[in-house]
Amino acid sequence: MSDLDELRRKRMAELQQQAVASEHQQMQQMQMQQEMEAQKKQIMMQILTPEARSRLANLKLTKPEFVDQIELQLIQLVQSGRVQGKITDEQLKLLLKQLSGNKREINITRK
Repeated sequence: MSDLDELRRKRMAELQQQAVASEHQQMQQMQMQQEMEAQKKQIMMQILTPEARSRLANLKLTKPEFVDQIELQLIQLVQSGRVQGKITDEQLKLLLKQLSGNKREINITRK
């Protein structure tokens, strides 16, 4: 085996190791993200009424980034002690209206 072949073999082994390490790291990140989502979901169950959770779930279908921001703000409000008890659908509608600002009028109706 020539020196060039040996170098190629070593380089291929290094690349394979890097690929395995990168895949392992991606799996860890996905697992951490899933755990964080599960924790956030558990907190939402504790701080929102079923109607409010339903509203957020529906809104998440069209505006997932907006809902992520709202969920983080809700968690912060509860952790800071500014909200006592569960957040109702009416309170959530007010918060959504405040956060959406003057972008456009949002009609929120419930059947």
